[in-house]
Amino acid sequence: MIKRNLSSVLEKQAQSYPVVTLTGPRQSGKTTLCKHVFQNFEYKNLEDPETLLIAQSDPKAFLKTKKEGLIIDEFQRFPKLASYIQVIVDENKSAGQFILSGSQQLELSQTVSQSLAGRTSILKLLPLSYKELYKEKKVSLEDLLYKGFFPRVHDSKLNPTEAFSSYVSTYVERDIRQISEVHNLRSFNLFLKVCASQIGQTVNFSKISNDLGVSYKTIQSWLSLLEASFLVFTLPSYFKNLKKRVIKSPKIYFYDIGLAAYLLGAKSPEHISVLPNKGSLFENFIVADFYKRSYNAGINPEFYFYRDNSGLEIDLIEDHPEGPNLYEIKMGSTYTSDFSKNINSYIKNNNTVQKKSIIYSGDGDKMVNSIQLVAYNQM
Repeated sequence: MIKRNLSSVLEKQAQSYPVVTLTGPRQSGKTTLCKHVFQNFEYKNLEDPETLLIAQSDPKAFLKTKKEGLIIDEFQRFPKLASYIQVIVDENKSAGQFILSGSQQLELSQTVSQSLAGRTSILKLLPLSYKELYKEKKVSLEDLLYKGFFPRVHDSKLNPTEAFSSYVSTYVERDIRQISEVHNLRSFNLFLKVCASQIGQTVNFSKISNDLGVSYKTIQSWLSLLEASFLVFTLPSYFKNLKKRVIKSPKIYFYDIGLAAYLLGAKSPEHISVLPNKGSLFENFIVADFYKRSYNAGINPEFYFYRDNSGLEIDLIEDHPEGPNLYEIKMGSTYTSDFSKNINSYIKNNNTVQKKSIIYSGDGDKMVNSIQLVAYNQM
């Protein structure tokens, strides 16, 4: 098992809350992590039809365990259990009684907010971060972007193309139908590929709607489904005026870069090098890794991108009360002055910047005119 950075946070939260809820995409390692951290807990999976039937027919008996606690996997399959858990933890206020796990963010969040508010900590486990998988080892970018970061691909040495093909089929044919009624699966499959082609770009709902021949509202609904099931996330625009942050279109990224590369047609590491948008894949890898590091520390991300009317853009901004951290992401092995052009333009009119960094695909770290140049494996 690859050691997960969230382990210590998960264990600590179980010492403070009676319930801990762990969410994340399918195959991100939630079950393995829960069983590893809570080895003395009983494990039940609601994906199993017999287990689900027992839970539905006699919830109180289902929740009883002779062990230290109970792990309930795929909890969203029977969210009404939350009401019974609420009664149990209100009577017995000891910490670490239940670990709930699931891969559908929307349903779990709604259940927790309604029945278990104040009684549970909510954590997210995404696919592996770079440091979890490779430590500080430098690996081929083509391999990295092709294989992605799902634990099972690496633990079981699976063929990434076959693994991602199965993942998409399972997701579309089973998970999506559980979450919402999608009548046109062919168009939804095309929508997945369109999203991959839009990585690092602001979401244009109207254009996607016209291209696929489905309504504007349908595209918005489908994007929400992808976010709810942890396939994609959206990066909001950064403005000091909070209302503008909401109004401006976000950018779209995938939580796992290997899945995005598969959707773009990559069937080998060699295919990555000829993709016209390989720079966008590299940017996605870096942005997703920042999100993983934040969630692995038990912290909700505060990341944005910046773009003004003149076209000036900063790839990633980490918000802080004292001033933002700026990050430019460049798929290039050799530093050129173009790497720092946008950061230099931004700071001319913004004096409160804390940190300025360029993350690139070369080797070594150094300072260039007060800007930190950072190799991707040293982030």
